[in-house]
Amino acid sequence: MTNLLTRIKDIVVADLNEALNKKENQNPIAMLNQYLRECERETEKVGKLVGRQVQLRDEFAKEYSEAVKLAEKRKHQADVAQRAGEEELYQFAAAEQRHYDERAQHLHTALTQATGQLSELERKYEEMKRRVKDMEIRRMELMGRENVTRANLQMSQVLDADASSKSFSRFKEIESYLDRLEQRVNSSFFSSTIDERVAQLEKELESSETNLTKE
Repeated sequence: MTNLLTRIKDIVVADLNEALNKKENQNPIAMLNQYLRECERETEKVGKLVGRQVQLRDEFAKEYSEAVKLAEKRKHQADVAQRAGEEELYQFAAAEQRHYDERAQHLHTALTQATGQLSELERKYEEMKRRVKDMEIRRMELMGRENVTRANLQMSQVLDADASSKSFSRFKEIESYLDRLEQRVNSSFFSSTIDERVAQLEKELESSETNLTKE
């Protein structure tokens, strides 16, 4: 059963990779744009995590500072109680001091760790942003190359011999059509005016013959 599921998974993955390869071959720039959008989304997510780490670092720093102040306060109170002979108050204040000292020590460790983690996150985040920016510039370069390639291809279709002959054959087809259209127009024109033209010629001939007879 496991082997069957593995084979099915391999087939599905192979089909998916083939489909992605076909799509990439059809429009590689579109695939690149999609990949960059995914990288930008991941970078934004990391940026939010870095922001949360900054807040945690600041909260640790705040809690640590407060614990130090409380420990110093209880220490002073314990000293006052001890000098005053208030043993019970002294024991309470001393216990509170130890508690806040331990808290401050624990928070100091957490603060140091959070600060180191934040520095590492910020370094990687800046590296991610640089890489995404580099990829965006690279994409612009590739888009420029694609644009030039497409423009050259379209121009070659007009300028190359084969493409040119096809273009000229289309012009010849249009010229032939216009010639046929002109012939039809001229034929129609002469058909409509031939009677008037012949009648005019007959009058001119009769007038010429009459003049000759008089002479």
